[in-house]
Amino acid sequence: MKFVLEVTVDENAPAQERAAELGRILRYWGGNLHHYALEPGDGSPVYDSQYKEVGVWRLADD
Repeated sequence: MKFVLEVTVDENAPAQERAAELGRILRYWGGNLHHYALEPGDGSPVYDSQYKEVGVWRLADD
């Protein structure tokens, strides 16, 4: 099984802001994993702190 997490952050933002936003995204994402069985095919969009879709995660069976 392969776990894929893809997130896009604002490349024009300063590095410190990008790091802080990515940290918020990962904390929110990680806190919601308990809602999933974590079986192949599971996945969901990933949102930033402004609730804008910035990526996706999924479990693949390959």
